[in-house]
Amino acid sequence: MNRRKGFSLVELAVVMMIIGLLLAAALIPFSTQIDLRSQADTQRTLDAIKEAIIGFALANGRLPCPADGTVPAGTAGAGTEVLTGTSPNTTCSATFGAVPWATLGVPETDAWGRRFSYWASQTFADGIGPPTATFNNTFPSAQNPTCTPAPAPIQSSFALCSLGSYTVNTRNESTHAATPVGSQLPAVIISHGKNGYGAYQTSGLLVSGVTAGSDEALNANHAALQTTFYSRSPTRSASGCSDPTGGSPFCEFDDLVAMITPNVLIARMVAAGRLP
Repeated sequence: MNRRKGFSLVELAVVMMIIGLLLAAALIPFSTQIDLRSQADTQRTLDAIKEAIIGFALANGRLPCPADGTVPAGTAGAGTEVLTGTSPNTTCSATFGAVPWATLGVPETDAWGRRFSYWASQTFADGIGPPTATFNNTFPSAQNPTCTPAPAPIQSSFALCSLGSYTVNTRNESTHAATPVGSQLPAVIISHGKNGYGAYQTSGLLVSGVTAGSDEALNANHAALQTTFYSRSPTRSASGCSDPTGGSPFCEFDDLVAMITPNVLIARMVAAGRLP
């Protein structure tokens, strides 16, 4: 007598559980691969933006001014410099905002569809200088230590001795002590990562939700007085986190930070004949 053989309910349940575990194991690496690809694509865009900013300086004798990040895409002024005056005696209306993607001819957004934040030191971004097209180191305030080149540059808004306004720090993993990885920087560009906290959306609205007092909160502070930023390894959200406090878990961080250093910028200007 022939008997039909098949799977029992218990055997089917075990098979389904194994399949579920295999699918879960496959999905997690795929999600991670997507994140890594987005980070790599955004880093490449940051590199292109840095080169475009330096190229703008070589052509115009100054860094580009930031764009108004609150202007929605497709409307007047979206992605263009916000400045006053007539070239070469222009002044940046703000030293912070979004990368002026339309002015530079670079992508508007990172891999997550949000605009890049951009800070530019006014000494480097203002025009050649009022009232005549010559070097002027008195706006917005006199540099300390002073920079009085002789002869003064006539094709650049800054000189060999000019210093930027910004510092980018990292943190020690155990003590959380801040250590500069870039100082006296003319410009800083930031992608606010996958979570987007502090980024301008294409609608012109800011992404909110950042943890107060965290390194991401400092990077998200779009204010004229903000001069210190952070760049460090990504960390996940954690309860009871405190970025400045050693022994505490780090807060969530997924920003990508790019810097334009005075040495690189000035060396390129010298090679192009803009300085000294």
